[in-house]
Amino acid sequence: MALIITDECINCDVCEPECPNGAISQGDATYVIDPALCTECVGHYETSQCVEVCPVDCIIKDPNHEESEAELRAKFERITGAA
Repeated sequence: MALIITDECINCDVCEPECPNGAISQGDATYVIDPALCTECVGHYETSQCVEVCPVDCIIKDPNHEESEAELRAKFERITGAA
């Protein structure tokens, strides 16, 4: 699954630089995650780095973008050109 940032986001700016895929950006009211770029850090790290650094625990799995580990890895390979 891709991740989403809930409206509990306090715009603290710590998640954006942690994303290795550049999937996080400032939205109208809070930060947002582009599901086309989010791999939950599969291929980069053991855990989702944005979730690790979020001080208010407002980053959750997006039920509208369910993906298996294999699908996330394939997305990682497509984004990075890794194989």
